[in-house]
Amino acid sequence: MFELNHQGVTLRCVQGDITRQSDLDAVVNAANAELRPGGGVAGAIHRAAGPELDAACRSLAPIRPGEAVITAGYGLPNPWVIHCLGPVYGVDRPSDGLLADCYRNAVELADREQLQSIGFPALSTGAFGYPMEAAAEVAFRTLLGLCASLGHVRHIRFVLFSEADAELHARVLRRLGEESD
Repeated sequence: MFELNHQGVTLRCVQGDITRQSDLDAVVNAANAELRPGGGVAGAIHRAAGPELDAACRSLAPIRPGEAVITAGYGLPNPWVIHCLGPVYGVDRPSDGLLADCYRNAVELADREQLQSIGFPALSTGAFGYPMEAAAEVAFRTLLGLCASLGHVRHIRFVLFSEADAELHARVLRRLGEESD
């Protein structure tokens, strides 16, 4: 839908199913603190990956808002899943700082693991109540600021469930990309 190349890294926004991104090294799970199956993105990822993912997550939990941990992808088409706990908007403070930490920690973890591509959902925007446009601003500002420091990650994709959410993310990325030029 929209793609921006920034300091050797391609950022892309698409509408689709995050569990069917077979060309990515890792997808990001919008996890809960206990890393258990749930609703939304976490439920979809756990269902697609199978029960081995739940078993692998147990020794890594609990995690705090802003943290990221990695497991194998099991039944997913991706070798890896990076689990992030986003902030509950208006409860976990500072929400913008904790959300930025999610994106930063996930991408830096992928880079340390020498992964080249990673796919994100819109973290914290579902049940955690973060307004979509504000969350997209935090995400893209954080990621654009990291691009120059990445040694391995070359592709960052936002996979949004609805076309409207994908269009909103594309608008925000386009605007921030123009500002960063």
